[in-house]
Amino acid sequence: MSLLAVDIGSGSCKAIAFSDDGRLRAHQTCSYPPPQTPRPTWAEISAESFWKALTDVTRSVAANVSKDPVEVLAISSHGESIVPVDSHSRTVAPAILNIDNRAAHEAKEIGAVFEPRRMYDITGLTVHPMYPLAKLLWLRKHQPEVFEKAACFLAVPTYLLTRLGLPAYVDYSLASRYLAFDIRQKTWSSELLGRFELSPEHLPKPVAAGTVAGELSSSAAADLGLRPGTMVVVGGHDQPCGALGCGVLQSGRVSASLGTYECLVAASRQPASSDGALKANLNSYCHVVPDRYVTLAYFPAGIMLEWFLHLLCLSPAMTADKVAELCRSLESHCSRGPSGLLITPHLLGTCNPDFNPHAAGVISGIRPGTSPADVYKGILEGIACEFAQLANLLQEAVGNFDEIYVTGGGTLSRLGLHLRASLSGRKVHLTDCPDTVCLGTAMLAGVAAGKYASFCEAAEQLVRLTETIAPDPGLAESYSAQQRQYRLLYSSLAPLRHSESHPD
Repeated sequence: MSLLAVDIGSGSCKAIAFSDDGRLRAHQTCSYPPPQTPRPTWAEISAESFWKALTDVTRSVAANVSKDPVEVLAISSHGESIVPVDSHSRTVAPAILNIDNRAAHEAKEIGAVFEPRRMYDITGLTVHPMYPLAKLLWLRKHQPEVFEKAACFLAVPTYLLTRLGLPAYVDYSLASRYLAFDIRQKTWSSELLGRFELSPEHLPKPVAAGTVAGELSSSAAADLGLRPGTMVVVGGHDQPCGALGCGVLQSGRVSASLGTYECLVAASRQPASSDGALKANLNSYCHVVPDRYVTLAYFPAGIMLEWFLHLLCLSPAMTADKVAELCRSLESHCSRGPSGLLITPHLLGTCNPDFNPHAAGVISGIRPGTSPADVYKGILEGIACEFAQLANLLQEAVGNFDEIYVTGGGTLSRLGLHLRASLSGRKVHLTDCPDTVCLGTAMLAGVAAGKYASFCEAAEQLVRLTETIAPDPGLAESYSAQQRQYRLLYSSLAPLRHSESHPD
């Protein structure tokens, strides 16, 4: 029998079937159509795109594991996107995506009513227009006909559960991304909703991740290419699921996903609530593991490297093999010591600690002899500097940790891994699973189905390491001056970022 994990990403849907011992048996990915942007800050998509992607990937995977049929399915997802539906769970408007920032004014209104400390104590978040609470207020003000038709505003996997004829459940971790969830009481906050005259009935029913939502009917099973009676389990938010897939269940263990953004995730018994955590805008909310919380620190990273590689190849699209080949070639020409460049990877602005949308990527120190390999290494150095800063920031909030378990596309760069380990002063462990979000989701499925007695047992059996990279004190010392200069560069650009002439 197989465990089928589905991850509804922001741009694509991935399904992986795992054996009970965590071996990957089949996988499939399906991209959605590009988001619709009727106005500059908007980002919408038909919820039918999520449904079609789900059915496409599950049918493909199910066909490839017919000798070991899928016994249980769990669905996890990115956060903050919402699907407005009527009382029959039919959509009444497009899904509003997490990258949609139309509710900037409403976010300011929320911040004016709830001072940051109170908001952080309730939700573990700081106010931002991406969160559904702000989007609901925007809809009520600017599209009242949609708001009035909508009986509920569902998270994406909740919507998919209803399409399968199952209850409108949302797990605590995804509910936490609404900016309306009391993370300690694990219920919708009556204080927040009451202040904005919203009802809990506007929102899905919160349950623990790993809750059994039900079984597939014959028609739903036919849609997914699975057997009738297949168990369906509630998944969670992708970042906590990815942390679970790296074995992050207890304090002192931290994971990092290395991709377009790099996100460090720590687990704890209580949410981070210090003034420092609030000042750094750390997200601290419900884990997918019972009675645990996660705290996140993240920054844009891989987008800078992708930009540079595309610039070299003058091609809008490159295969994974082409990217790997190009990176290997560049790394073979890199100098042994620091590049002498200071490069900030802020093409999308900054995240923790200041969340500055006006920050931009900067390359400082270019000379006539600067080569493409130098720029490539400078980008990796900048990413490693950010990684080290955020690891220290996270440590201040959750306590000491000496090891980080990494996954994602960034693990393909040996140079980048050595730089992260040495500049952060922490061991970097590589996991053997190519997708820890799906592995964590499969753990939720397996525990619910009784395959594992606990999450600890699941992690012991399924999380395997392929290599450990220890920090090199000599390498770290050679970068000590560059790290200080990196911090100085960002702070010195503050007047430019804050200039009134800066484009919005």
